[in-house]
Amino acid sequence: MRNLFADYLLQTLQQDSKGKLHQRLSRCLRKAISEGVIQPKTRLPASRDLANELHVSRNTVLAAYEQLRAEGYLETRIGHGTLVVEKLPEIFLNTSDTTTNHITRKVQSSFSLSQRGFNLLEYASAPSQQWGAFFPGTPDVTEFPHQIFSQIQARLSRKPEIDQLLYSNIGGCFELRSALVDYLRVTRSVKCDTDQIIITEGIHQAIDLVSRTLCDIGDPVWIEEPAYWGIRNTLRINGLDIKAIPVDSEGITPQANSIPPKLIFITPSHQYPLGAHLSLNRRKQLIQFARNNNTWIVEDDYDSEFRFSGQPYPSLQGLEAETPVIYMGTFSKTIYPALRIGYLVVPKSLFLPLHILSAELYRGGHLIEQKALAEFIREGHYEAHIRRMRLLYGKRREFLVNLIHRYLGSEYVHEYDEAAGLHLILKLPDDCDDVALSLNAKKRGINVRALSQYYMHMHDVQKGLLMGFACVNERDTLLAFGVLLQCLREVGIPTLS
Repeated sequence: MRNLFADYLLQTLQQDSKGKLHQRLSRCLRKAISEGVIQPKTRLPASRDLANELHVSRNTVLAAYEQLRAEGYLETRIGHGTLVVEKLPEIFLNTSDTTTNHITRKVQSSFSLSQRGFNLLEYASAPSQQWGAFFPGTPDVTEFPHQIFSQIQARLSRKPEIDQLLYSNIGGCFELRSALVDYLRVTRSVKCDTDQIIITEGIHQAIDLVSRTLCDIGDPVWIEEPAYWGIRNTLRINGLDIKAIPVDSEGITPQANSIPPKLIFITPSHQYPLGAHLSLNRRKQLIQFARNNNTWIVEDDYDSEFRFSGQPYPSLQGLEAETPVIYMGTFSKTIYPALRIGYLVVPKSLFLPLHILSAELYRGGHLIEQKALAEFIREGHYEAHIRRMRLLYGKRREFLVNLIHRYLGSEYVHEYDEAAGLHLILKLPDDCDDVALSLNAKKRGINVRALSQYYMHMHDVQKGLLMGFACVNERDTLLAFGVLLQCLREVGIPTLS
């Protein structure tokens, strides 16, 4: 069977018709090496093998190899065959194709993004590093029972069903949707059937699907202020009119006199990033507002699994019968982010259009992983993992809170904090530049995020640092906190010891 290397040479040989065959072959090889198609230290096929695959004589290949050895592109090592040299000849390094460079510069100078593309780039905030002290929202992925999950996957992968290898156009794996019905009914008081659940690749895709399906360009939508930056960017790229509604200790404050929005995005169980939960009175008020104005509430049940004190709050979706609520969740925080499995629970009237459009837009897949996750849930492993991680994260959170109380004072823990989630807010004075402080800490290997960057408007902005504790053990927390204290002292924030 011909390999990809031979396929490349056959294509380039067709484009070079000048000279003898061994000269054309040497030019093609030289071009592949100089352009990085063949990397330094790569072992080339044996001359006999390459000749057979190119349907040329072995002498033609030998002549091409010898020419490139003479020019310094190849070397022969006993027992290793013919290899590309580690350092290419100086003659190549010092030459340039002026025509190619001119074309490249011309394309670069004329290239431009759409206006909404530029707007999205301006607010892009996805970090390159997402692990370590004190990156917010990252679970301890090393504690997941990978062996159990991989055994389930391996068993399902050995003899997969045909439907599991094709696109999904039914809203995701039926077994996972069924397992979620039982799990959400018990743990979150969500009222739903399997024909109300659509499997997504996470919250971003869920927000994109809902906003594209239920809104036109320019339609008003509400988000919390402050809010997760990712939701703003997804709504921006879809051309929606975003209004940020302030959050207080009881959650979002509905604006009765405002233009009714098409969608209201909220995190009622654990407001992101401040940490408050939406009070019962505010929940009822919000539902009534949505009913009166034909508005959909989109409930992101963020971090609901990780509450370390008090009673868990039921979902907004299950509070009343036939609520105008679209419920969404994900396994990114409970299992690991790269799994890319989330879900929507939608009213039955929305299921058909949403799952059809989901298939049209995203071409669902990962059905074997979804079925493996369904079995993982059915067999009780998921619930056991949640219980274990709740205890672990609770201890790590308590350790960090005690450090803040000891070295800074209790007033530095945000007043909305309710001992839940995977991060907490280190509250800072109003005159503190939390952005500069976070950048200084990052230079020293400490990944905190500035609270002010989560606000859409720059008035009434609270200053602080988001500190994740879930993926950091006590020893590393202590060391990293010492570095952060030094950063705080340098900007004039007093410490207690």
